[in-house]
Order: sequence, then C-alpha cells, then structure tokens
Amino acid sequence: MSAPTVLLVFSTCPDAASADAIARALVGEGLAACVTRLPGARSTYRWQGAVEEAEEVQLLIKTTRPRLQALAERLRALHPYELPELVAVEAQGGWAPYLQWIAEQTA
Repeated sequence: MSAPTVLLVFSTCPDAASADAIARALVGEGLAACVTRLPGARSTYRWQGAVEEAEEVQLLIKTTRPRLQALAERLRALHPYELPELVAVEAQGGWAPYLQWIAEQTA
C-alpha cells in the first residue's frame, strides 16, 4: 500500500493568537502533522468591492489528502474570517522520511 498524498495547505490569520489556536487544534486533533506560522505577511486583496491590505500570519499546514476535508471543516469552524484562505497544493516530492512522518502523524 502506498503512502497517502502529502498536501501543503495555505491559510492566513489576522493575528498570532488565532494562528496559534488554529495550529494547536489542527496538530492536536491529528488533522495536520505540522503548522508553520510565518508572521509579517502582507496581503493585498479585493473584498466587498474595495482593495484592502492587511498584516497577517501565513500558515503553512502539512497534511495528507485523506485528512483534507476534515481539516478544512475544522479550519473554517475555528477561523475568525468570514472567508478564510484555504488552498491545498499537492507535494510533488520531498525527503521520503519526512513525507512518511507526515503520513504517520495524520493517520
């Protein structure tokens, strides 16, 4: 049996407190193996007809395809934004032991 596909899920949070809470919940509940928080991200986006800018904390969430739906539901439930960023990208490669570790942590 082959290992599940590893995904990198991107999201942003308005502050460190919400980023920390989401990261701890996703990892604690086995929905993600690791969540990297990158403070200082600056986003420019269109919202309700206006161009907006915001300082955010970028989240890089490591998970597997079988966990994506549950992760997405939990992220939306925890997230303070009305429309949180949630973009999943398939990992095309990586160090095999690390990818296996992600699979084990989210099994």
